[in-house]
Amino acid sequence: MLIKIKKSWELKESEVLSETTYANRRQILKALGLGGIAASTISSMGSRAFAAAEADPSASLYPVPRNESYVGGRPLTPEKIATTYNNFYEFGSHKSISEAAQALKIRPWTVKIDGEVEQEMEIGVDDLLAKMQLEERIYRHRCVEAWSMVVPWSGFALKDLVAFAKPTSKAKYLIMQTFEDKTVAPGQKQFWYPWPYTEGLTIEEATNDLAFMVTGLYGKPLPKQSGAPLRLAVPWKYGFKHIKSIVRFSFTEERPVSFWEKLNASEYGFWANVNPEVRHPRWSQATERDLRTEERIPTQMYNGYAEEVAHLYKELGKRERLFM
Repeated sequence: MLIKIKKSWELKESEVLSETTYANRRQILKALGLGGIAASTISSMGSRAFAAAEADPSASLYPVPRNESYVGGRPLTPEKIATTYNNFYEFGSHKSISEAAQALKIRPWTVKIDGEVEQEMEIGVDDLLAKMQLEERIYRHRCVEAWSMVVPWSGFALKDLVAFAKPTSKAKYLIMQTFEDKTVAPGQKQFWYPWPYTEGLTIEEATNDLAFMVTGLYGKPLPKQSGAPLRLAVPWKYGFKHIKSIVRFSFTEERPVSFWEKLNASEYGFWANVNPEVRHPRWSQATERDLRTEERIPTQMYNGYAEEVAHLYKELGKRERLFM
């Protein structure tokens, strides 16, 4: 007899599907045999944030099969909240940037892969999607500002992109950069920010099973304010590591200095692992505000994913390992 021991962050399938709108949509689509464009239409009724989703060329790919190994640990955050409470400094420093972000042009969208790889290349995002196995994963998301949500990302394992890129043995880090276009992103006119937004992971982090390239959300293409058409999800790290609207993947020997680290390394370090015991210099990280309930709940080490990632940091000194 097979006995499964539930991990600390797991939730029963019935509890995950208790988010009425999301559950009903999936059930209706299965019963009617409707494709991704219909899914977009049904779910975007009354939602201005998703008004442009139908035009996304990848819409027919969604919804994608759910990977039941990743179920979030708490009920889903309502779609309307998750898609209208966003950070995207390219379009402003406030949370209500969902409308402003609709100016982002997501096609054509070319991704560059360079640095320590066998052969540098550029590939259109739709061609890249065609080469990857898409799935849905429900992840916890924890912002360094001490709020959190639980959402169903669609996408593919980052390790599959790394394998596709074929890095050389010299590659120790993966650097990612977002788009740069001041004509559509007014925030990029603010010269005191080190544009373009840049983030990085070690190769070991990038090839961890949890590291995920996001292309969709709530069974539809990723909305622009959430980082369309391609963003990163590393659920054990604070949200500022989850770079949006990626256009470049560079493999390098040297550890990069990321966007927020350049601005203030004492508050936003390279590792950015969720740790309730290490406070941000200006506020505690011991608890977080759940956007679904507005209640404060205890924050878990590595956001509840310690079993999967703690081994990545054993060789680091304690301060560096736990430092934001």
